Amino acid sequence: MATNVGGRRLVVALYGVIVCFTGVAGYLAAGVVGEIEPPRFLFLIPFPATRLGLAAYGALTIALILGVLLIAVTVVADRVDDVEPTRNRSTEAEESTPATEENDE
Repeated sequence: MATNVGGRRLVVALYGVIVCFTGVAGYLAAGVVGEIEPPRFLFLIPFPATRLGLAAYGALTIALILGVLLIAVTVVADRVDDVEPTRNRSTEAEESTPATEENDE
């Protein structure tokens, strides 16, 4: 079963799903939990302790953390050369033995 979803496309789609899920979870948590202290994004920017405030806080926090990690993985993957696969031992043994045919000329 072939699909058109490639590696990077799949990762970006999963990233979007996780960020949206976190926003929804923050929205729902604000409706269930009574007295929530207003969170601070990056310990600096206060968000209101409302449904939309917690949804935005959760989505932005996860988007930033996962985004930084995904960018770091992408940069490392692009800069590191692929390692050549190790050669088969039977192939190495055949190449290391001297040729048995000699020229009789």
